[in-house]
Amino acid sequence: MEWTRSNTIGLSQVSCTRCQGLGMRLTHGGRDIPCECVYRAIFRACLKGFRESFTDVGVVNWEFNSTGSGRRMYGRKQEEFRADFALIGRRVLCDAEYEIFRFHFLLGADWRQCCRKLHMDRGTFFHSVYRIEERVGRTFGELKPYALYPVLEYFCSSIPSERVMRIAA
Repeated sequence: MEWTRSNTIGLSQVSCTRCQGLGMRLTHGGRDIPCECVYRAIFRACLKGFRESFTDVGVVNWEFNSTGSGRRMYGRKQEEFRADFALIGRRVLCDAEYEIFRFHFLLGADWRQCCRKLHMDRGTFFHSVYRIEERVGRTFGELKPYALYPVLEYFCSSIPSERVMRIAA
């Protein structure tokens, strides 16, 4: 994803003290980079898509093949999204962070249950949750060639651009 102020300002928090709600912050080298609040917003949007994907369990999609030949194929987008969500978390996080990710985000345990299970205090737990959201959210937004964010683009089947141009011409 190309990070610009126009695509980060809608994701940023108005109350963010690092970017003042603009979505981009200046580094020491003079570059603009996305703020951590943007990465957390991306993660939360993907988490919402992960939780909503359980509503259509077993649905098979009929979509165009990516080769542009006009052929179509079957796919299970909801299952693929859930698998990508969990596997990206596993690849990006260390073992201790993945345990929090698994209990809190994948299995849906609240902070009290996680603190009891992982033997940590509330402050440490929430600091870890924010770090996890930032790290995994950044990966969701910057993953190539098929990012998980924006979630709607992941779930929508599209006709390859060559085919659209032939139809339009």
